[in-house]
Amino acid sequence: MGPSRHRDQAAAVTLPPPHPGVPPAPRLRAVPWTLLRCLLPAPPCTPRWPHSSGTLGRYPTLCHSSPHLPHAMADPPTLKPLVAVGQVTSTPDKELNFAICAGLVREATHRGACLVFLPEGFDYIGSNTAQTLSLAEGLDGDLMGRYAELAKEYGVWLSLGGFHERGQDWPTTQRIYNCHVLLDPAGNIVAAYRKTHLCDVELEGRVTMKESSFTNPGTEIVAPISTPAGKLGLSICYDLRFPEISLALRRAGAEILTYPSAFTVPTGSAHWEQVLLRARAIESQCYVVAAAQTGKNHEHRTSYGHALVVDPWGAVVAQCHEGTGLCYAEIDLNYLHRIRQEIPVHSHRRPDLYGTVAATGLAPVP
Repeated sequence: MGPSRHRDQAAAVTLPPPHPGVPPAPRLRAVPWTLLRCLLPAPPCTPRWPHSSGTLGRYPTLCHSSPHLPHAMADPPTLKPLVAVGQVTSTPDKELNFAICAGLVREATHRGACLVFLPEGFDYIGSNTAQTLSLAEGLDGDLMGRYAELAKEYGVWLSLGGFHERGQDWPTTQRIYNCHVLLDPAGNIVAAYRKTHLCDVELEGRVTMKESSFTNPGTEIVAPISTPAGKLGLSICYDLRFPEISLALRRAGAEILTYPSAFTVPTGSAHWEQVLLRARAIESQCYVVAAAQTGKNHEHRTSYGHALVVDPWGAVVAQCHEGTGLCYAEIDLNYLHRIRQEIPVHSHRRPDLYGTVAATGLAPVP
C-alpha cells in the first residue's frame, strides 16, 4: 500500500514546559513524508511509490536532489519497477488510434511506468483484407518513427504488439507480418518478433478467421530482452495457445512473458483469463502481461478486452475493465525467484522421458 495522504503533512511535536533555569529545548517538527521519501534510492525507472491501481503519481522534483537531508535511513525499501498495460479499441483510422495510444503512454509515464504495453493491432484493425494490406507499413515507415519519437519524448520502453508490417518481401508476396516491436527509451528497435502461429479458426456461426490468407508466419523465436522490469519474452495473441513457446522462452531466461492480443468475445470469454494466461504463468513461473483490444473495432468485429497481468503464482494482480484504459502492476523479481526456488519445476523436468522444449538458436539459462 502507498503512504496515507495524511503523511504529507508535517506534524509538530509539543514539548512540556522547561524547568526553571533550564533553557527551552528547540521546537521539533517531523519531516514531511514527501521529503522523507526522497531518501530512498532511485529505482531503475521513474520513481514512484508501490501501488496497484495507478492512483499515485511521480515523486516531486525535489526528490532528484535533496542535499540538505541527512542520509540516515537504514535498509530503505526497494522500489519495484512499474509496468502499464494498455487496452484500446483500434479502428481503421490510424491517426485516431495513434492519438489514443499516445495519450495512454503519456498517462502511464506520468504515473511512473517504465514500460508500457500496447496490444495486437494497436496501429489499426482493418475492416477487410484489402484494407488491412493497404494500411500496412514497414518498420522504417512514418508510424513506427512516431512511436520511436514517443518513446524518446517520455523516456519509456514501449512494447508494441502486433504491428502490421510490410517486410522486405512485400513487393513479391503482397503479404504482411504480424510483428511485435520493442522500443527502448532512445527510440531504438531492440527486438522484433514476427508471429509464428497464425490464427486460422472457424467457430460455426460465430467466428471465422484466416490470418494465413494475408500474413506470413515468422520463422524464429526471439531471445528474451533485458529491460528495467525484467527479461522480456515476446509472443503475440494466438501464440498463447502453444505452451512450447513460453517454455522455450523460460528456458532462455525470460522472467516476463507478453501476449498482446485481440481475442474475440467467444474465445476470450472461454479461455483468456481463467485458463490460458494463468496456465502460462504457472507452468513457466513468469509474470504474464497481456495488453488487449476491446469493444467494437468495426462493423464486423468485436474484441474481448480484459487486459491483465498475472504473477508467477498464477494470481491476476491487475486487470482493465471495460473501455480504453490502463492497468498497472509492479514486477517483483525477488518474489519470482523465490517461487522458482520453492517449487523448482524447471530442474525437475525429465528430458530423458519427453525431450526438451527449446527454441533454435536460444541458449539455455539456469
